[in-house]
Formats: sequence, structure tokens, C-alpha cells
Amino acid sequence: MIDAPPRAGRPLPGPDTLLHRREQIVADVVRQGFIDNLHPLCGVLDLDTLDELMLSLKTVYPADLPAVHTIAAKAITLRPVLARFAEAGIGCEVASPGELELALAAGFPADRIVFDSPAKTMPEITRALELGVSFNVDNFEELARVDQAVARIGRTRSVIGVRLNPQTGAGAIDAMSTATSTSKFGIGLADHRDEIIDAFSVRPWLTQLHVHSGSQGMSVEHAAHGVRLTAEVAADVNARAGFQQIQRIDVGGGLPVNFQSDRITPTFADHRAALEAAVPRLFDGTYTLVTEFGRALTAKAGTVVARVEYTKVTGGRPIAITHAGVQVATRSIFAPEAWPLRVEVYDPRGRRREGKPRVQDVAGPACFTGDMLAVGRELPDVRQGDLVAVPDTGGYYFSTHFSYNALPRPAVYTVGTDSDGHRRWSLARRAQTIEQIVTEAGEPSLEPLPFVSPARPSD
Repeated sequence: MIDAPPRAGRPLPGPDTLLHRREQIVADVVRQGFIDNLHPLCGVLDLDTLDELMLSLKTVYPADLPAVHTIAAKAITLRPVLARFAEAGIGCEVASPGELELALAAGFPADRIVFDSPAKTMPEITRALELGVSFNVDNFEELARVDQAVARIGRTRSVIGVRLNPQTGAGAIDAMSTATSTSKFGIGLADHRDEIIDAFSVRPWLTQLHVHSGSQGMSVEHAAHGVRLTAEVAADVNARAGFQQIQRIDVGGGLPVNFQSDRITPTFADHRAALEAAVPRLFDGTYTLVTEFGRALTAKAGTVVARVEYTKVTGGRPIAITHAGVQVATRSIFAPEAWPLRVEVYDPRGRRREGKPRVQDVAGPACFTGDMLAVGRELPDVRQGDLVAVPDTGGYYFSTHFSYNALPRPAVYTVGTDSDGHRRWSLARRAQTIEQIVTEAGEPSLEPLPFVSPARPSD
């Protein structure tokens, strides 16, 4: 059971607070016995930090401003944690049928769910319309399918929009940039502006525009420029219609996270300031604003804790072999320059080591050379049996498990302060068992299917 709903009046935590909570988390992980031979790593989400991030977003966009805030399910696919967002009045952005069903199971009402998959099948479109889920059309071929579904179903409660690609360029991480001239997402604005406006003019049930021009490696000003271009399209659509056809502008998410320290920057206030400077009309009540934040709402709340199994020296370089690697930090392992993670060292009793730093490597358990959490990092001397804590892992790191080497998904715990001021622990997701891995690996044997392939013609 997740304890205590978000409480008002809590500011964003500062670096000292986040470090103190993390030190307490590691000490409690040891006391609770969460790390042992069968479970040499785990994930932890601090609910106090999660709540403070949620409240910061809601404070920046007060109740008198029409807005629908959603959590991107892909960032935190943990049902009880998603349920906490639902209880706080946050909606949910989903990008697959699995995420849609997870959002419904977590308690999000259909009218606060936004479906953004770029590859929706006809049954998925039909289900969204029948549920009354909002969704954004990714391309003209999908729009043709939506035409068919709307004609068949008739009246729907769904808010239906079109995703634009503002084509404003890439940020520091090419693979994360969603607004390049050739991005796979949305309809290119420079390529198809007139066709986009024509599409709205003959479909009065299209009432939303969507853009996601920010992400990790993007400045808030860059993202705001994409929103400004989208608002200009909205004005043109409304002028062509002769009434306010566009009721909502979905600005997506993509607020970057500071992985270099415990300082929370940029903030949701910074995001609003950039939008307000670029598109003042977004804040005069003309449009309902929709947001789809993920990493910015979750990253700073998460910590991976893993045991150091062995240490050795190779080529003069000390190496610590831990149980946290590519299976939990996939992006960081394969793209370490784009996704660097900090590493902290704790002794076996959960006390932070403060010794003189020396250059060391921290490796994961997977069977390939690149499975390295940190290379050439200055850290206190790491010893066998120590624990490493990896901050800023609340967003995506608990959702994107990589099953290389059949390494199991770790347990994820939550901890938060209850109404009596006590820190209470809960289990958000059980550790995957070896038996489950074997079961998921396929059928016990290859049995013929009940049909026969045509005979091969003779050569």
C-alpha cells in the first residue's frame, strides 16, 4: 500500500535534502535486508521527492489556468506508482496498448489519458474512441483510418488532435531529438503546413494540436520555439474555420534533467517562463494546455542500489564488479556520453564512504566489455561487499529493463513520509525470479502447429 497522498506546501527539495534522503535510503536498504545473495540490487523511489515534483508542476500551472497534466507512462511503468499520480489528479500519456491498459488499471479516468503511439492499429484507434481517450494522430494515413472509425462509431468523447513536427532541429542527443527535419514523429510542419490546415477545415472533430519539441539535451527555449510554431498553426486553423476549432494545445514533455548533481534544474517554473515568453496566448485562457512530462517528474526520486561482488586491478586500474549494469541502465551503458550517471560508494553497513578519491572503474555483471557504469571515475576506495548507489534513476531506469544474459528485473521499493512523520516502505514491484525467466524463454519444446506449409516446388 502506498502511503500518504501528496501534501501541499512542500517546496522542491534542495541538494542537501536529496543527498540526506539517499543516505537514509541506502542505510535502510541494508537494515531491511533488501540486498542479499539472491537479490544483489534493487531500485528505490522516494515518494516525498515524487510528491514535491508533482506539486511543483501543479503550482506553476494554478487551477485557474485550464490545463491537463499527464505523466508519461513509459518513464515509470509501475502500477502502484502510476496510481499515486492518478490519485493526485495527474493524467497519463501512453504510447502503446500495454501502457493504455496499465493506465486504466492504475485508475486514470479515460478523459485524462492521452494516447500518442505513432503506430496505432485500427483496433487501437477504435478502442480509444470507444473509451473516450484523447489521442493525437501521427500522420495522414492514420488520419484516414480515424475518418473510417469516426464514421463507423459516430459521436465520441475523445479529444482528437494532430501531432506536428515543428522541424526546429536537433539537440545535444540526436537519438532523443523529436523535432529534426526527418524525425519519425508527427507531420512535418515545413513540409505540409497547408495540408494540415486543410485537414482541420473538413474535420470539425479535430480540436487539438500536439507538439513534442523538447527532450534530454534540449534547452527549454528550443522547445518553446516549437510550441510557438504550433500556436501559429492553431491561429490559422481557427481563422479558416471562423470559430475556435482548436481547443487544446498539447505541448508534450521533454523537460531535461540535471544528471550532474542533486540540483533540480531546469524547473517547471523555468519551462513555463520559456513558454510564456514565446507564446503569451497559451496563458490567457484561450486554450487548454496539456503537458506530458516523464523524466522531469520521476528521475530525481529514484536510486539504484547494488552490491559490489568483487574488486580487482587490471592494467593498473582498480575495477569494482557490481550487479548494476546494462540490464537497469541500458541507455547509460550504450551511450555513456549522452546519459552519464553519478555513482556513490557506501560501506556494507550503508554508511557513505568519504575517503580520499582515486580513479576507478565501476562495472556491471553482463558478459560484454562495454557494461560499465563508470570509467575512470574518481571515487572513494571501493571494496568487496560495498554498495554503490546510482542517483537520478527514477525515470526510465525502472521501466526499460534489458534482459541480456537473462539477468532478472530487480525489485523496486518505495519509501515516503506518512501523516505521522514516519518513513514507511512499500513494495512497488517484486524481483523477477529465475523460474519466471525460464518460463518466459519460450515453450518447453518445438511442437508442430496445426497447419502444414505448402510443399516446396522441386528445383
